[in-house]
Amino acid sequence: MKKKIILIGSGGHAVSTINLIESNKQFKIVGIVNQNRKIKNLMNYPVIGTDKDLKRIIRSYTKNCCIGIGQIKDYKIRTSVFNKLKRIGFKLPTIVSKNSDINKSTKIGEGTVIFHNCIINSNVFIGKNCIINNGVIIEHDSIIGDNCHISTGAIINGSVKIGKNSFIGSGAIVKNNTQIGNNVVIGMGKRIKKSIKSNSTIK
Repeated sequence: MKKKIILIGSGGHAVSTINLIESNKQFKIVGIVNQNRKIKNLMNYPVIGTDKDLKRIIRSYTKNCCIGIGQIKDYKIRTSVFNKLKRIGFKLPTIVSKNSDINKSTKIGEGTVIFHNCIINSNVFIGKNCIINNGVIIEHDSIIGDNCHISTGAIINGSVKIGKNSFIGSGAIVKNNTQIGNNVVIGMGKRIKKSIKSNSTIK
């Protein structure tokens, strides 16, 4: 039997996350939490309240929750929601596409979602509340910090360390043994061949 889960969010990333949950077939979505009270459903799932209703929702529906909020260039909203859900008592399971190839030695933190056609090789660590988007490759012995978003088609080569709250744009390639600090934004298609200091933006 599928476990019940609710989804937080709206817009394109929420729709993509719904599709991921449906294809995963581990959870049954029982409702959507959305800040816009005018929206009554999303992809035929009922909107059951806003974030002000979360204490009622955890009592009435389920403790399982997934965040369908993206974090392109700004991790703060998604991270704030994650922390609020944890304070209330929600559980945020990892959601991993069955179409991705994840090495058994990989460790994945709470609330992280891994989309379709990703390859994650041996001894990789991925922190909490991350988005690993479609077609990402993460090679052996790499570390991805909490609250990171690795966007579509990015390639993280071996023994790379990425600090928390960082964003790696679509199609970017990070050279092996490179260190990327906290709160870093790397633009689409960039080739990163040397370490990047925290709080940097590479356009």
